[in-house]
Amino acid sequence: MHEKTSEPAVASVAQRHRPPTVGELAEGVRRGDRSMLGRAITLIESTSARHENDAQELLQKLMPFTGKARRLGITGVPGVGKSTFIDTLGMHLIAGGHRVAVLAIDPTSSRSGGSILGDKTRMGRLGSEPGAFIRPSPSGGTLGGVARRTRETMLLCEAAGFDVIVVETVGVGQSETALRGMVDYFLLLLLAGAGDDLQGIKRGIMEMADAVIINKADGDNRLKAEMARGEQAMSLHYMAPATPGWTPPVTLASGLTGEGIQECWAEVERFYRELEPAGGIATRRTEQARQWFEDLIREELVTRFRRHPVVQQQRAILEEAVARQGLTPIRAVRALFEAHEAALAEALKSAPDRAEAGSTSSHPSSI
Repeated sequence: MHEKTSEPAVASVAQRHRPPTVGELAEGVRRGDRSMLGRAITLIESTSARHENDAQELLQKLMPFTGKARRLGITGVPGVGKSTFIDTLGMHLIAGGHRVAVLAIDPTSSRSGGSILGDKTRMGRLGSEPGAFIRPSPSGGTLGGVARRTRETMLLCEAAGFDVIVVETVGVGQSETALRGMVDYFLLLLLAGAGDDLQGIKRGIMEMADAVIINKADGDNRLKAEMARGEQAMSLHYMAPATPGWTPPVTLASGLTGEGIQECWAEVERFYRELEPAGGIATRRTEQARQWFEDLIREELVTRFRRHPVVQQQRAILEEAVARQGLTPIRAVRALFEAHEAALAEALKSAPDRAEAGSTSSHPSSI
């Protein structure tokens, strides 16, 4: 009697602890289940080859439900107050009936592989809202600090019903170029009086911005912020706009007090109101999708090249030769590619022989 009653209980426990299927994940994401969304993103972010097919199947199922959100990118130098600004902006959007997803890309240590992942704790108010989802994720050491799967994560959040997606990058540098290629509206936060050492590196970033916001414009800093607004507006006047037909506004805001947040969002709405009917947003996303396709081709080529056994074998030998300065890096790279090409040629040459042997064999073990 005891054994009969325990069997269903054991089965129930096993069922609760088994990983959800791709279909169950897709249904959970569509319901807006934040727990299932988190598990779906973990699947997407996995670097395991055995998870890749499931991840792509999941994305394929959810693709028809994507593309309707407003995609914003926010960047600025460390200390500019990005997290506090996003927290306050997010609360403003929640109050207006929006559902907000924040993807905060944290730097990954090149030595330990660890990351800070502190943005979620700095967005305490937004993080406790049912209509918000905050996903801190490590950059994984990818180009510019933008996580490799950020684009896929954005699509999952859209399929889950979040209508505003905010991506926050590490700081200034190449990550902003990558971010510009995946969002509609690019926001640059600046500080008044931050010093020429910081302000001098921002020109390339300003040329990509759809809006410039002087943050922390409160208290004693208000007058400095007003002066900085005039300076930045003058600088933008001599730059080509990042988005044709749109003049980037320069506004003041305080993530701490909430001043100027409503005006910042009003500019975002005006951007979509003016560009969407003319097809500006659709054109940008089409170009981004094509660039994404090209990026993935390069990434896949590099991955397959490095995984090839001949490359793995020869690479270690050539690296040692370069380290001992017995071979120049350029010659080492060429030698590596030549070894790879020779291996591919040999494989193609022997392929017909293997196929013929397989067709004449009467026993599967001889294939």
